[in-house]
Amino acid sequence: MHYNVAQLLREPIGSLRSYQLEENFTGPNRSADSMFGPVKMVRVHSGILVRTTVEVRSNLICSRCLGEYPTASQLDIEEEFFPTLDPQTGHKMEQPEEGEEAALIDSNHVLDLTGIINEYIITNRPMKPLCDLDCKGLCQACGANQNLADCQCENETMDPRWRALANLAKEE
Repeated sequence: MHYNVAQLLREPIGSLRSYQLEENFTGPNRSADSMFGPVKMVRVHSGILVRTTVEVRSNLICSRCLGEYPTASQLDIEEEFFPTLDPQTGHKMEQPEEGEEAALIDSNHVLDLTGIINEYIITNRPMKPLCDLDCKGLCQACGANQNLADCQCENETMDPRWRALANLAKEE
């Protein structure tokens, strides 16, 4: 997700470039399995404005049953990137003074969308992912997945202070 934008930085304000993003990811530390969508880059006064709508496909882990399930989401991204070097002169450019850290184009005029897209993916994920709204989760006693079959263990959770009274009831 690296784009060389040296030529676009030399063009007049309003110049446009369009790309097609298609990425597949492997490995344990990935935020998604695949993503695709159109990317539009527009030359603006202070840098490059990137607009994209990305379809993200990934596998999440259900917070109740710990099963993996596929999910798809759509991210609408609009970010402005600022060059670190002037493409005409090669002089270092001043960075905007904003409250948050600015997205930068490196000294080789390469715009990297990886970090921004990962931030959007992470903030778009549910805090408590569920494979199904009616997910029954795991048995607290034996750990069996109750979506697949009912467990045969005694799944009675009782406050230990009431156990003596329950034993008296069983004796009678």
